[in-house]
Amino acid sequence: MYLTALSRSNLYRKIQAGTFPAAARTGSNSVAWVEEEVLAWIQARIDERGLPDTP
Repeated sequence: MYLTALSRSNLYRKIQAGTFPAAARTGSNSVAWVEEEVLAWIQARIDERGLPDTP
């Protein structure tokens, strides 16, 4: 949530829709994401804008 600025509900909605990387269960009540997958997802959003990602 910190890296994406998405709310928890919006994050899980995107996972259900297949538009965000799936989480891996790390315990009975916890999950984690592969950082590289999340960063790639963020980069794809930047690339879709068609603008440079650096000033």
